[in-house]
Amino acid sequence: MQIFNKNWHFGLAGLLLGAGITAAVLLSQRHDATAHAGHEHTTASDSAASTVWTCSMHPSVRQNEPGDCPLCGMDLIPADEGSDSDPLVLEMTDEAVKLAQIQTTVLGTQSRSGGGAVLQLSGKVQADERLASSQVAQFGGRIEKLYVSFTGEQVRRGQKLADIYAPELITAQRELLEAKKLATVNPNLLEAARSKLRYWKIGPELIEEIENSATIRETFPVIATESGVVTNRRVAVGDYVRQGEALFDLMGLNRVWVMFDAYEEDLANIKLGSKIDFTTPALPGTVFTAPVRYIDPFIKPQTRTASVRVELANPRGQLKPEMLVSGSVAATSSTSDQLMIPKSAVLWTGPRSVVYLKVPEQEIPTFQFREIELGEAVGDQYLVLAGLATGDEVVTHGGFVIDAAAQLNNQASMMNKDVAVKSGEATTAVIPDFTGETPEAFQLQLENLLSAYLQLKDALVETDAALAATGATQFSEQLSQLDMSLLDGAGHEFWMEQLPALKAHSNKIRQSTDVETQRTQFDFLSQAMIQTIKAFGVNSQAYYVQYCPMAFNDEGAAWLSDEDQVMNPYFGDVMLRCGIIQENIEPTD
Repeated sequence: MQIFNKNWHFGLAGLLLGAGITAAVLLSQRHDATAHAGHEHTTASDSAASTVWTCSMHPSVRQNEPGDCPLCGMDLIPADEGSDSDPLVLEMTDEAVKLAQIQTTVLGTQSRSGGGAVLQLSGKVQADERLASSQVAQFGGRIEKLYVSFTGEQVRRGQKLADIYAPELITAQRELLEAKKLATVNPNLLEAARSKLRYWKIGPELIEEIENSATIRETFPVIATESGVVTNRRVAVGDYVRQGEALFDLMGLNRVWVMFDAYEEDLANIKLGSKIDFTTPALPGTVFTAPVRYIDPFIKPQTRTASVRVELANPRGQLKPEMLVSGSVAATSSTSDQLMIPKSAVLWTGPRSVVYLKVPEQEIPTFQFREIELGEAVGDQYLVLAGLATGDEVVTHGGFVIDAAAQLNNQASMMNKDVAVKSGEATTAVIPDFTGETPEAFQLQLENLLSAYLQLKDALVETDAALAATGATQFSEQLSQLDMSLLDGAGHEFWMEQLPALKAHSNKIRQSTDVETQRTQFDFLSQAMIQTIKAFGVNSQAYYVQYCPMAFNDEGAAWLSDEDQVMNPYFGDVMLRCGIIQENIEPTD
């Protein structure tokens, strides 16, 4: 099985191996990596009867007497108490467990329809679009006075908004007074004059006042027909407006929407009517609850989320548009009872994923490597399809430390997932070996590529971004000259898996002017190069895989060198000698 078949695996490999070494650095508070590189460990191979002492965190340490681990300072333990013949099982001391802060959780079935799994959502308050309205002029004229003068002002239905000088209404009033005089002769004429004023939304009380006073009014009020907050003032005093022209835009806030963003993988667990509990930092201690009324049928391509809407009354105006909210909703599913596992327990996501189980009833803390199959994500948990059972105790914190220790001990781990038991011995198959079938011509082309790579490495040692960009350009040119037709079968397939990473990361180094960005890309490029050189071999000389445990905030990173002296490309002059030689790559015979 080929493990390093995705670009992110390269960065992950550095992270995992760095985790084990970083753990040692943190435990001992000793960061002198060159001292580590120069230390030699003794073994007890002279006598089968003598006890071999080892470190539970660094199984490569072997001494024929008790003492402290030279890497992390922990007490050494007898090898027969700190190792297991099963490559899937790793034993640790109580001290190591405490220092690694390992935490476990016992799995059990949960009723998913009964609210066992909870989805966390974030969102914000928005105005209810259905409560938007525009206040218009019922008649044309010149605005003489505004009673609402700024955006954000509260308007209530029936409130006077403005006074307008309306020549048409002056004419209509004269017609009304003349018709009033002829009411006994032609009552229909009087009713027609009144109807004309009512058409312009003049109320009956004002019409009656005009008739009784026999006085013509020069201005008439505009009355609000809806309540809300002014979101846009369209006019000013002195403006001329036509009948039906908008004076103000209003938005009612007595009822609001709360829009949540739900990831597409969570949408299957949210239904119309699901209750969402949410809070907002503006109202600490207050919890609001409302049912889901709408789920957006479209996914936002940038965020891969869909909007989920709840609606609720807001009579006191506590909830204001654009307030941020945090909500939770009980996940729903057609399956009532399922085994769930916390996301923090899973180390390697994908169709097959890795967890560590605590082996019960063991005097020494013992953890077992287990591959499982996961289903859908539900909040902060995954559905378990295969590989675990109710009652299993899984590691939910500290799994990376366990995995790093297992990798150093050549046991089953995320990177050594092909370890298996054969006749009581462990075998590993991490990187395919094509050295025996790779043509010498292709190996020579690889060494030309390595030469360009080493120039790039040296530029980063000098912390020279411009020189690094030039080195990356030369690397890309050498890469384009490799003749992949020299390879066939599985070797050709493996090369095609490495090629995209080599191209992508070298191009990003070439395009960047920031040396730290270049170093990040160089880490990924180095991982791909290490895999490639190990798989196909070299012809003329030996190369060294060197490693700095302190790179990238103690995550660690590796690189290739043609000399055994450490020259750190990730720190340059800051920590030029920080690093160790992990492995020698000898030329193919």
